[in-house]
Amino acid sequence: MRDQHPLTLLLIGSGGREHALAWKLAQSPLCRRLMIAPGNPGTAAHGTNLSLDVTDHAAVIAACRREGVDFVVVGPEAPLVAGLVDALAEAGIRAFGPRAAAAQLEGSKAFTKELCREFAIPTAAFARFREVAPALAYLRAGRVPVVVKADGLAAGKGVVVAETLDQAEAAVESMLGGGLGAAGAEVVIEECLVGEEASLFALCDGTRAVLLGTAQDHKRVHDGDKGPNTGGMGAYSPAPVLTPALEAEVMARIIRPTLDGMRTRGTPFSGILYAGLMLTAEGPMLIEYNTRFGDPECEVLMPRLASDLVPLLTAAAEGDLSGVTPDWRDEVALTVIMAAPGYPGTVAKGSEIRGLSEAEAAGALVFQAGTKRDGDRLVADGGRVLAVTALGRDVREAQAKAYAALDRIDWPEGFCRRDIGWRAVARET
Repeated sequence: MRDQHPLTLLLIGSGGREHALAWKLAQSPLCRRLMIAPGNPGTAAHGTNLSLDVTDHAAVIAACRREGVDFVVVGPEAPLVAGLVDALAEAGIRAFGPRAAAAQLEGSKAFTKELCREFAIPTAAFARFREVAPALAYLRAGRVPVVVKADGLAAGKGVVVAETLDQAEAAVESMLGGGLGAAGAEVVIEECLVGEEASLFALCDGTRAVLLGTAQDHKRVHDGDKGPNTGGMGAYSPAPVLTPALEAEVMARIIRPTLDGMRTRGTPFSGILYAGLMLTAEGPMLIEYNTRFGDPECEVLMPRLASDLVPLLTAAAEGDLSGVTPDWRDEVALTVIMAAPGYPGTVAKGSEIRGLSEAEAAGALVFQAGTKRDGDRLVADGGRVLAVTALGRDVREAQAKAYAALDRIDWPEGFCRRDIGWRAVARET
């Protein structure tokens, strides 16, 4: 039975994704009360931030009981992989997100590649290594470019697209040498696919999958797709390159076989399945899975979603998405990330940020990520700090509105890319 009465909600996380989710959840008539743990200064405008160690499952459960929480929404990947949803279920608390066994689709690149092999899901050819010498021998016997991936969670920094053998060898030696800690204890080396990247999101209930939007993001830190990979410097939605025919192909050849495979293995997947895709000459191929809303993709999906988010999430968690069809606004959404100096490396924290209300008065939404309050001042406290989001009739208009709003923000130390959406704008001309 789907909920028709208002719920007390707890949202787990503290980034821009969680600010976008809090903004959307708080609009629901089914949201009686919203708490965010630990949240950030932006989420505090939509609910109550709880100072809570989300890695302490007992503390999360105690807070749910103390606050009368009816439903938990887990935002980031780390708590999912660590089994927070399992712990909540054992305590009788409903939650949105996969259990730990299913969250391995994001938590282990090797796990996902083996699933693709077993269930004939199109993906790049690959090999797995735990020791440096055989990995280097494999590289030297092959050809570049090649992609080297840390098996585990590495906060968006565990993928190296190596153009040369030297770059590939350095990536292997760094990862297997402990450069990424436990995340790099195993590496996956795979062929470098050629094509355009796009992302597709599916809401899953263990058996069924419902398309929940598409997006394209910009991983490289600098204009023109230059510099190192990041967690994402901006995004737009929908992804024009993903036509209805391609969406249907991805759902049929990638998403549904994944759900069937996970269910066959006894680890059904419930939550958001975020497929990172390469659109090759041979058709769409899976690059990787995330098992939660993307960041910064969530910041463009939520403003476009016309449907109430709460019943979508509760229906997935209850295992019954039958008859669910999300409604979308006609506009395009585009978000630009403002980052702290040094990102994606060691960042400088503590610089003051002003002008957010002026940016929002210009017609944008400003989702906060790496921020904190220092008295009356709002200061940078992370790598990706703000996500400035605007809606428009097309990508060009959304882009113009986002940058016009961003330019009202008074944060001299911050930086951004100035070309978010360039591919789609080129298509529109």
